[in-house]
Amino acid sequence: MTGTVTISLDDFTSLLEASKESSSAVEKVKLATKELQVFLSFLCGKEDITVYIEEFNKQSKTSEIIINSGRAQIKFKDD
Repeated sequence: MTGTVTISLDDFTSLLEASKESSSAVEKVKLATKELQVFLSFLCGKEDITVYIEEFNKQSKTSEIIINSGRAQIKFKDD
C-alpha cells in the first residue's frame, strides 16, 4: 500500500530523533543480553543453576534462558 502523509517539520524532526533513540536502545539491549549470557555461562561452570533457570523460564513472559553444553543463551519469546 502506498500513500503520502503530511506532517510538520517539527514533528518530522521529532520522529527522526525518536528513531535514533530507539535504535540506540535496541543496541544497548543486545549488548546487555550478550553480557548476561556470558555471566550465566560463568555461573553454570561454578554451580548447577538449572533449577533457577527452569523457574525463571516458567515465570518469564518475554524471554527464555537455554543452557546448551554449559553455555547460556537468552532468547526473546517474540522472535
